[in-house]
Amino acid sequence: MSDLPEALEPEAETVSTTEVVEPASAPAPRKRPKPGERRVQILQTLAEMLEQPGAERITTAALAGRLSVSEAALYRHFASKAQMFEGLIEFIESSVFTLLNQVAEREQAGQAQRMVQVLLQFGERNPGMTRVMVGDALVFEHERLGLRMNQFFDRVESLLRQSLRLAAEAAGSATPTVEANGQASALTCFAIGRLQRFARSGFRRLPTEQLDIALRALG
Repeated sequence: MSDLPEALEPEAETVSTTEVVEPASAPAPRKRPKPGERRVQILQTLAEMLEQPGAERITTAALAGRLSVSEAALYRHFASKAQMFEGLIEFIESSVFTLLNQVAEREQAGQAQRMVQVLLQFGERNPGMTRVMVGDALVFEHERLGLRMNQFFDRVESLLRQSLRLAAEAAGSATPTVEANGQASALTCFAIGRLQRFARSGFRRLPTEQLDIALRALG
């Protein structure tokens, strides 16, 4: 048996191979996450916990328990729980504005309505993120997080306003800016309301429910 130490190698004429007991294989060493991988795992787990309907305020102790690590391990990657939520907000901002900018570049007719659809589809596919977007998950967290999400929707409204102003100008409107401002405000409030209803219904009332009809009613 070549895997045994040489000094313990049995002689063939005295010990048969059927009498040799193989040493128990050592347990595989626990694989350590790659740099940055644990940070992503923490954010993914936080988002998953936010997807639980009626979930109470999430504590770092509960988050650490879900990940089977210590709270100290969390703080090696994030200085505070607020920073964890900021990581989720950064993901929301990056994902949504990348999608909205693609709509602005590739589509012409009905561009603003398409932007609203994309925003609501993102929320529908990411229920935990929706609770962050509408502020439900941020009620007991640092004030700056809520302000940042307010700024997020201000940016959404700005993109809608720009798109609608161009459309109004192309249609020959005498007051394209005024018209665009009113429509952008209405569409933004509509989107926020749909996302809030989705979160507060325990994710039962989908934000894209009868969306075409609703958007036509909004003009």
